[in-house]
Parts: sequence; structure tokens; C-alpha cells
Amino acid sequence: MTTAPARAWKPRPGRPKALVEAEQDKAAGGSHRRAVPVTPTHTVRASVVLKSGQKTIRAYLRWRSAGRTTTRSLGPVSHTTRLENLTQGWELARSQGLVHDEKLPPGSWASSPAVRASMRGNRGRDTRPERQLRSLLHTRGLRYRVSVRPLPDLRRTADIVFPKAKIAIFVDGCYWHGCPDHHRQAKTNYQFWKTKIAVNMRRDAETNRVLENNGWTALRFWEHEDPTQVADQIFMALDEYNKQR
Repeated sequence: MTTAPARAWKPRPGRPKALVEAEQDKAAGGSHRRAVPVTPTHTVRASVVLKSGQKTIRAYLRWRSAGRTTTRSLGPVSHTTRLENLTQGWELARSQGLVHDEKLPPGSWASSPAVRASMRGNRGRDTRPERQLRSLLHTRGLRYRVSVRPLPDLRRTADIVFPKAKIAIFVDGCYWHGCPDHHRQAKTNYQFWKTKIAVNMRRDAETNRVLENNGWTALRFWEHEDPTQVADQIFMALDEYNKQR
């Protein structure tokens, strides 16, 4: 009979894959810290798996390469929440030399693996935070358009659009849009990237003004924000629109 509380090791049932991956990234300290070397020149991304026994919770490192899944025991973990136990599992994996940070490829403009991961993670559309948010909104029965221009004549694309309610949602990447909490200036080509990010921020502010002047509500969220809380804010905005009809 297991004695460990479910919240200390079990994933939430039915949780979207994107949210599961985000949880692993957070526990590891970033997606770039989940690299397992499978050859001298190739790495794959691993995950920490938690399993409960009669008295303890044990952590395992698992990865897939060349069609095969490999699992390594890391040892017992001792916290009361799943995230804390995942974090301890990653610490064990690093201390045992099973994982390391991804290395910068030759010629990369990024100043560190963390910056490169942030750059790569912020694509033009269908980023992980966007997919997480869309999944939550869809689960609540909301329907929307994805990656469209709220105003056809304005070359600005919103990530999620509710045309009837005139609500445009933007999920901004921390690196490309200058997040005050997580943006770190690149050390390589410093002036180029500083100017580019400043231009992006001015463009974001201008987009908000133009949309609002045309009767739209522009809602912006950072990629690091809790997707459930973001979904709640969007739901409240739509509820307010319905009340005013």
C-alpha cells in the first residue's frame, strides 16, 4: 500500500503534453538543462519520472534515442509536492553526470545556452505557451481564430483572436519582447540585439494603440505567466463583453 500523497508524485490526469513539458523545463531550470549525451556529438532531451513505493518516492531519468527508451534510477526524493520532487530528481541527475547543459553550436549569436533556448522557443506562432493556453481555452468551450490579423489592413498578427468580441490576445516571448523579469541582453552583438528588442517593444505598444482606437481590446501576456491564470483573465474579458451586449 502506497503512503506517499498523490500530489507529491502523480501528474494531473489528462494534463496536456505541453504543460507536462513546461513542468519538466521549470524543474530542470530550463529546457537547455535536460540534455543527455547519446553520442559524442548528439544529445536528446530527457524527463524525470516519479514513482511511489510503500514508503518512498523514487526518481528516474528517462529518454528515448534510436527507437529505444532508456531509464536510469536516480534515487529517493523527499518533498511534499511533485514540482519539488522533480527538481530534486534533476539535481540528482546532474550530480551523477547523466545530464548537462546544451552546448552552443559554432557561430551561434546567443551568449549562453539559456539565451539560445529562449530564442528558439519563441517562434512566430504555435509556441509552447500558446499551445498551452489554446488547450485550456478550448477545454472551457471557447472557440477562436489563431494567428490572424485583427485588422485586415494592419500588418500585425495576434496569437488568438475572438473576432465577434473584438478581443486580440498576444502571448509575448520574454526574450524577443523585453520581459522586465526574464529578458537578458545578449553579450554577442549587444547593440544589434538591444536595438531589435527596443523596436519590438515600440511596435507592441503601437499595435495596442491602433487596435484600441479601432474598438478592439488588446490583451498581452508573458510566456512565463501561469496559463490557467491567463485563461481566467481572457474568460473574464469575454464574460464582460457578453454582459454588455
